[in-house]
Amino acid sequence: MQKTLEKSITIKGTGLHSGCEVTLTLNPAPENTGIVFKRTDLPLQPEIKALYSNIVDTRNCSCLGDGKGNLVSTIEHLMGALYIKGIDNALIEVDNQELPIMDGSAKVFYDILQDLPLREQKAPRRFLKILKEVCFTDDKGNSVTLKPAEKGLHIKFDIEFPSKIVGHQEFDRDISEDVFVSEIAPCRTFCEKYQVDYLKSIGLIKGGSLENAVVLDGETILNEGGFRVKNECVNHKVLDAIGDLYTSGHQVIGRLEASKTGHFHTNELLKKLFADQNNYEII
Repeated sequence: MQKTLEKSITIKGTGLHSGCEVTLTLNPAPENTGIVFKRTDLPLQPEIKALYSNIVDTRNCSCLGDGKGNLVSTIEHLMGALYIKGIDNALIEVDNQELPIMDGSAKVFYDILQDLPLREQKAPRRFLKILKEVCFTDDKGNSVTLKPAEKGLHIKFDIEFPSKIVGHQEFDRDISEDVFVSEIAPCRTFCEKYQVDYLKSIGLIKGGSLENAVVLDGETILNEGGFRVKNECVNHKVLDAIGDLYTSGHQVIGRLEASKTGHFHTNELLKKLFADQNNYEII
């Protein structure tokens, strides 16, 4: 059956790119609502459903838009936590364009949701079952594929970075809540120091710090304590992929295989998937 929150909860934090303080309130929602974001700071308080078709920017995060200039960005970490907790319906109020980055991972969001009671609803949950292989490849040869599977979600992901401290990393696991908690949720967004310098020069990551991102400088990790888990970088990409897949509107029964891809690729893959009804079934 579908689930929602038993009660509302408010979270406060800082936006990664804006540097602004953000208040986020997660509220229960009726059956078949899905995940909906509401901009409470704007006069008409517009609502935007968290669907792949409403993604308008994927350059540094997944950003929702309503076609009228109203945006909600950096949704992927919260979406990943909602997915793994099986929360089908929620109205999420936010008083800024950007969700709070917290510690750069999904751990804070997951821990908050873990402590909240959920309410089982009367409508049955419906799943997105992949029936045919669908693939998206960019002009650099980086590709992401959805394939049929018997049950649940399986993700195989690899990345390749020149830095030896990252290098080649692979993830290849069934996505269970236990795996999410121990291997995925704690994994922070990461970048090279030169990328930080560039993004700051164009007015982005005003809220970025070593408290909410892993920063690499050559073969050195600038964060005290280094990586939290083995292969933290590729595991964070898996976190992003889970959150982005939830913009399908459903839990997924399928296998995702990705190589050196990001938000853009997953969004394009979902567009391609839903363009042909023979590719999937809602069950």
